[in-house]
Amino acid sequence: MDLKIKDIVDLLQIPEKTIRQWVKENKIPHYIIHHQVRFNRTEINEWILDRKPELAANLLGLSIAGRPTRLADLLRQGGIHYDLPGRTVMEILPAAIEAIRMPEGLSRRDTLAALIDREELMTTAIGRGIAIPHPRNPLLADGGDARVAVCFLREPADFGALDGRPVHTLFLLLTDSPRRHLEVLSKISYLCQIPAFLALLESRRPAEEIFGFIQDREREWTKLEAGPR
Repeated sequence: MDLKIKDIVDLLQIPEKTIRQWVKENKIPHYIIHHQVRFNRTEINEWILDRKPELAANLLGLSIAGRPTRLADLLRQGGIHYDLPGRTVMEILPAAIEAIRMPEGLSRRDTLAALIDREELMTTAIGRGIAIPHPRNPLLADGGDARVAVCFLREPADFGALDGRPVHTLFLLLTDSPRRHLEVLSKISYLCQIPAFLALLESRRPAEEIFGFIQDREREWTKLEAGPR
């Protein structure tokens, strides 16, 4: 177990008392080793995909404070891609890697290998027809290269989602740090609980309409975080 409570506090930018409360209520994966709380980095990275609305909302509000990351900006970096071919995960992921805008110096081959390695560990499907392929560990060194790509599949595919629904939309994440990875995951997870956003994805609306929806939500979150003046 490679993380302590202080590491989780720094990683998630969440108060220590909140982390300890989540441990007490068993809301975050953890281990007790020699009477000390410890966490596994990979399990924490995947924890946000659990789709528990109350956790996603908590993470969302806390991660935005003082943070410059904007999901809409990352999406413009990665692009929105339509009619992605493939009938299986092993056909779809190579097609996605070929379609997206890759950062300079990052190998498509190495990125694909990292995505496949992660998918073989556990499905990245979060239900509702959505999957979020991503490497287990960040591949980028520069935050300016971070990006998210949306890929609409030509036909729904079985990613082994817990809800049994085939996947029709991918959010492919390439990030530079575990903290940014979790922040982006939290935002996507939260958006995918909003029926209007799911409707945009299911109907494969134009890119600017999707960008606009996300930008509007991010402005609302920023106002909520700022609070009354």
